[in-house]
Amino acid sequence: MPIHRVTLAKMARVFSGIQPSGDLHLGNLLGALMNWVNHQEEHEAVYCIVDLHALTLPQDPEELRTNTLELAQLLMAVGLNPERCTLFAQSHVPEHSQLAWLMECTVSYGELSRMTAFKDKSDRSDFISAGLFTYPALQAADILLYDTDLVPVGDDQRQHLEITRDIAERFNSRFGETFVVPQHVIPAAGARVMDLQHPERKMSKSQDSVNGTINVLEPPDSIRKKIKRAVTDSDGEVRFDFAKKAGVSNLLSILGAATGTDPNKVAESFDRYGDLKTATADAAIELLLPIQQRFAELQADPSETRRLLKVGAEKAQEVASQTLNRAKQNCGLLEA
Repeated sequence: MPIHRVTLAKMARVFSGIQPSGDLHLGNLLGALMNWVNHQEEHEAVYCIVDLHALTLPQDPEELRTNTLELAQLLMAVGLNPERCTLFAQSHVPEHSQLAWLMECTVSYGELSRMTAFKDKSDRSDFISAGLFTYPALQAADILLYDTDLVPVGDDQRQHLEITRDIAERFNSRFGETFVVPQHVIPAAGARVMDLQHPERKMSKSQDSVNGTINVLEPPDSIRKKIKRAVTDSDGEVRFDFAKKAGVSNLLSILGAATGTDPNKVAESFDRYGDLKTATADAAIELLLPIQQRFAELQADPSETRRLLKVGAEKAQEVASQTLNRAKQNCGLLEA
């Protein structure tokens, strides 16, 4: 029996999720979120703030609530439009948790134990929750609930999508055609944004490098100071070559992404590192200022953000409930 999507759109349906784990930084924005904004114009886009996934590690309740609301506001400030995409909090759609149990009963212990993300995180944590181990089952539910066609993920998330595909195919094999098996697509080339002080590694809020990370809500003076102090090298030549000139190439990558220009082309305009740093700081500030202004407007009216998240959850649930019901019926659960 063929699967028909709830929304009969000509565009492919794309799903992406993001954890409410604190401030977004410039790497998140230029490397991924700008693509999210483009996807809502090109595809039927579903975006989920995965607050249930955040619970796999210990959380302060008030901080989690605040981070979830502020992340929604930041995503909208960046350019996600609730009228053009489906934006919601994972915990607002209970079908995620319900389908996750069916996924846990379909995936094997051996498959979960081989997930590299679990090994990495469990090595760094004193308390290892069962949820951290079964995380891929919930992630599979997130994706499969929406009859997702395409999941843009980089190499670091490829294993999670592969296990989602395996779970979907196994369920379909056991119980008949139930889930759309999603396809992996390589995200459009986002900017390669590295730590300003350690350009050999990605910019990240989890790394202990306050001066190497620029947050989306960073004040202009702080942005300028951090970029001015960014690590370069001693030869004085401005060219784009991450292998040999990581620090300079990082600045060129940021400036190119912020201005919509190829970093190799950007390099032709500069002879001195000081001028490159000034231009990069100016471009980063110009890019972030409207986002910060829009965020302030949204933050001043949290009830409107909650309303929009509720609308998004209702849209999501229309699809999710039908997928869950199909899965429950096919695997033999008695109708209520």
